[in-house]
Amino acid sequence: MGKAHSHAWRNVAALRPGAPGVRQQVLVGRDTDAVAAAAAQYGWAESASDWHAVLERDDIDIVDVCVPGHLHAEVAIAALEAGKHVIAEKPLANSMPEAEKMVATAKAARERGVHSMVGFNYRRVPALARARQHIADGRIGDVRQVRIAYLQDWLADEGAPMTWRLRRELAGSGALGDLASHAVDQVRFLLGQEVTGVNALTQTFVPQRTGADGVEDVTVDDAAWSTMRTSGGAMVSLEVSRMATARKNALGIEVYGSTGAVRFDLETLNHLDVCLDGADGFSRVMVTEPQDPYLDGWWPPGHGLGWDATFVNQASDFLTALAAGQEPTPSFEDGLAVQRVLAAIEASAAEGGCHVTVESVGEDV
Repeated sequence: MGKAHSHAWRNVAALRPGAPGVRQQVLVGRDTDAVAAAAAQYGWAESASDWHAVLERDDIDIVDVCVPGHLHAEVAIAALEAGKHVIAEKPLANSMPEAEKMVATAKAARERGVHSMVGFNYRRVPALARARQHIADGRIGDVRQVRIAYLQDWLADEGAPMTWRLRRELAGSGALGDLASHAVDQVRFLLGQEVTGVNALTQTFVPQRTGADGVEDVTVDDAAWSTMRTSGGAMVSLEVSRMATARKNALGIEVYGSTGAVRFDLETLNHLDVCLDGADGFSRVMVTEPQDPYLDGWWPPGHGLGWDATFVNQASDFLTALAAGQEPTPSFEDGLAVQRVLAAIEASAAEGGCHVTVESVGEDV
């Protein structure tokens, strides 16, 4: 994430028309030598190992939080209280109390003109932004069903080593927070509806892995499944896994309405399959034209974008909102809404898949 975000800050003014430029001032990390080398490679003016000291500096306006989940709340809250704008990677936090505290702090900061955003970068995929427009314009009718699966295979090998992402105290959850957070956000983004109830199961296929400290217990999920109902009456089928052999970064989304449908695959992210206005069957279109969302300032028609472009587009939206004195989206409140669904999925899975109602957004903040 540090590499992807650095790429975005370094290139945003060149690739996104009208986006304010930034100075990459300080890259912060725990290992002094490693962070100095990364800063030189990724275009940062300097490096540091004490983030508390960096927050006291007057030449820092924005804090980009790309640390493991257990530090999100601490760093983001301190940065907002220090008067810095904040963008935090997803999921917003490791727990509901942390997420609620982050939202409360963000609300108070907003009154002082200090803004925040959570990094759901797939909102900035041009094809998904176009799909959202088609749905909002009624071109697939009333949404009835959604199928969404986010599948990766980097843990399919039982010999893959233990990492911080497999420890609950650091990561909060496994595929649920890592992948389902994106999937749930896409349901909210595409449909403009809230998830109101879930039935779910989770599974840890490899319960122990070997790391630097020897054999350790894996304390998070490897995969999760859920059926969900939305505030608009749509039914959603959700599947996420980091154990799906041969799938590298496969976010597949299908939305079926009363008069049409849209279909997307992140592994071919410049394409969108559409069945609009009662058409008979899908047509595949390339979402690479200058009039398509986010395409102005990029390459000539037909010259596709990649995963990295989503972070450039995200940085552009964030900086443009800040320049206008507006709250960027998705907000910390959006992050909390996703967190509530993830918490409901965990609660349902803990009870063998029973139905759990998702609390309303902002109820406790």
